[in-house]
Amino acid sequence: MKSLLVLCFTDLKNDARVTRQVNFLKETYRVTAAVFDAYPDPGRELFVIKKTNLTFLRKAVASVFLLLGINRIAYALLHNYQSYVPTLRDRKFDIIVANDIEALPLAFSIAGQHSKVFFDAHEYAPRHFEDRLYWRIFFQRFNTALCRHYIPRVAGMSTINNGLASEYEKHFGVKPIIVTNASPFIDLHANASVANPIRLVHHGIFNMSRRPELMIDMMEALDNRFTLDLIYLLPGSASPQTKEYFETYKAKAAATGKINILPALKGSEIVPSLHATYDLGIILIPPVNFNYENGLPNKLFDCIQARIGMVAGPLREIAQIVKHYDIGVVSEDFTGQGMANALKALTTNDIARFKANTDVAARELSAEHNQKIFLEALARIA
Repeated sequence: MKSLLVLCFTDLKNDARVTRQVNFLKETYRVTAAVFDAYPDPGRELFVIKKTNLTFLRKAVASVFLLLGINRIAYALLHNYQSYVPTLRDRKFDIIVANDIEALPLAFSIAGQHSKVFFDAHEYAPRHFEDRLYWRIFFQRFNTALCRHYIPRVAGMSTINNGLASEYEKHFGVKPIIVTNASPFIDLHANASVANPIRLVHHGIFNMSRRPELMIDMMEALDNRFTLDLIYLLPGSASPQTKEYFETYKAKAAATGKINILPALKGSEIVPSLHATYDLGIILIPPVNFNYENGLPNKLFDCIQARIGMVAGPLREIAQIVKHYDIGVVSEDFTGQGMANALKALTTNDIARFKANTDVAARELSAEHNQKIFLEALARIA
């Protein structure tokens, strides 16, 4: 059995995509996951990477090198993991799967002359947070340089959808395969009944760029026919500003009398909880940057496997799936009022139809289809 390293600067407890990736691989390869942390799993080995402590001084020095375009030193300051290279290189992995651009330079350091490197891009790295001025100043040129230097050297590449794949091919000459964020198939059946009041849910990472205040605007424009639960994960790495805003946000949401903010769920709990409790999932992410404009998030596929309908803003990739399978409705714009208008127009028969139609979508858009694509791509380079 060939050996494979999954490398990601993340905590697998909060990273559904990389967790699915490990699950795809562990029956075919001897898998080691080099990550910050993870739940126990006898199917793979865990190699714990200690997260770099980015002190104010370290950030300040790194910022100087970022501005000067001295990327090698900037990278070493931001991702100080070179001490792990000798140990991991000695393991002589056949394949290294590097997740996101930050992991790619380290992957090549570990690979040496022995390992093939496969790159999984969760985002379009050169425009990741282009809506933020500080990111454009310090990181846009840095990420672009990493892509330009390393992507042409990879043995294979994947990303989440056609929009991102086309952009990578256009600028860096490598055409990625498509591995969506689809959830594993769960053999559930849609609940034909619709609650009164209608139960809405939005789940995911709390991120100020996604303008969560639009959820409050939406609920203030709706009558008492609807309630909304927000199941947010606030990452430990969130900035002090985000943590402070989250507290203010919770108070504003509670004041509506229609919104509950619930604790984050474990990955394995999400689909069963959505299935048992809710009628419609809400996906309202304004296209403030390229990645959001081309988004195809986990939450879409979670709702499909949970057999609940959805109401989404008019993001192209999401709208195509929602309309094709008739599993929800797409609003006219990205405002809270626009989402409220879409919800007001729905009847209980519409919602029951959306839920019933997710049975077909759940089979055709499951992670199992991605697993076949992913394993075939790795087999070609192995």
